Amino acid sequence: MLEFVDTSENMAAIGGLENLKNWLAQRRGAWDDAARNFGLDPARGVIILGVQGCGKSLCARAVAGEWKLPLVKFDTAAVFDKYIGETEKRIQQVFRVAEGLAPCVLWIDELEKVFAGSGPDSASVDAGVSSRILASFLSWMQDRKAPVFVAATCNNVTALPPELIRKGRFDELFFVDLPNQAERQQIFSIQLAKRKRNPAEFDLNQLASAAQGFSGAEIDAAVQSALYAVFANQQSLTTDALMAALAHTVPLSTTRAEEIQSLRIWAKQRAVPASGALAIAERASNLA
Repeated sequence: MLEFVDTSENMAAIGGLENLKNWLAQRRGAWDDAARNFGLDPARGVIILGVQGCGKSLCARAVAGEWKLPLVKFDTAAVFDKYIGETEKRIQQVFRVAEGLAPCVLWIDELEKVFAGSGPDSASVDAGVSSRILASFLSWMQDRKAPVFVAATCNNVTALPPELIRKGRFDELFFVDLPNQAERQQIFSIQLAKRKRNPAEFDLNQLASAAQGFSGAEIDAAVQSALYAVFANQQSLTTDALMAALAHTVPLSTTRAEEIQSLRIWAKQRAVPASGALAIAERASNLA
């Protein structure tokens, strides 16, 4: 039900998202004795909401790497059992194990799927199991004393129970949008360096402009596609090869434009932008 995950990444592996990075940096070490003596409580957790492929899961993993804490992933499928009462016992076991590992980061991917059946009709759907799991989780998030930081990601925030996202359970709700021009340049630089290429040898500004509307995952995939192409032709990776790969990609911002815009509208008044002020201003001008 809990899986140990490698924590080799840190926040330097993520392009942009300055607000989220600063928020996390301020809370680093909040579980130490010095912080406790200062009057601080350990950070409880964060929900990272946003467009698919924009680095939400990478952020959750990078928190543990940045803070040098063990990372455990909650396997939501493994917690459910066909026998009455067993699921509730398993969720309590998850809480006990996580607290035994504290201080640690507990990663819950796609939080909305864990509590998908916890609405008012859940009793007729699953005999009320989802509602009882939600009640147990809310109680644990509110009352736990052990320094377990919960890093949860979410694609569909409308599926989350409203009581889950109020203050007191999670410390903050961040919205991760599609990367802007400067963030796309950072992502290209990171991806190229990761593949043993010198970013200075590429026109990052041209690539970032051509990748407008691309998510970080789509940029990663385009770089990989260009590498396959030049390797097959026994050529070197160039800006032109990357531009060709981008030209053959239809980004999610085109195929699911209405869904992304709806998510932005919801998050505008309800979530903190993960990107800095300059990135937000640029997106606003592009949408105008």
